[in-house]
Amino acid sequence: MPPKAEPVSQGAPQEGPVLLFDGVCNLCNRAVAFIVRRDPAARVRFASLQSPAGRERLRAHGLPEDHIDSLVLIDQGQAWQRSDAALRVAGYLRPPWSWLRALRVLPRPLRDGLYRWIARHRYRWFGKREACMVPDDELRSRFLS
Repeated sequence: MPPKAEPVSQGAPQEGPVLLFDGVCNLCNRAVAFIVRRDPAARVRFASLQSPAGRERLRAHGLPEDHIDSLVLIDQGQAWQRSDAALRVAGYLRPPWSWLRALRVLPRPLRDGLYRWIARHRYRWFGKREACMVPDDELRSRFLS
């Protein structure tokens, strides 16, 4: 059995799960849109890693402010990165997407190795925006200011 996932850090409890993502990465922006469509209860909220809200949460959990090579999920006062963050977010989605959480049984080095490989190539494969995404009026309430 793989070792239990440990959070990157622990801090003060936060307001529900908050996913920090690279706001200029097209893959990351598509992932946010994917999550929004499959989280009808609107439990997961968002902030770009480059935003003041994102940087504040990185600092609060002892992570560097220029930390843009990984998703970071702040959930129940803990920070999760890479595949642990992605699989925890999956647990908030409606089935069958929530079932992806079962992939936690795979060894973290394997999961994170795949995650890092995709992250390393994401700009080349999916492109990059000049500026962070600006949510429309419908999504604005899901984004931290």
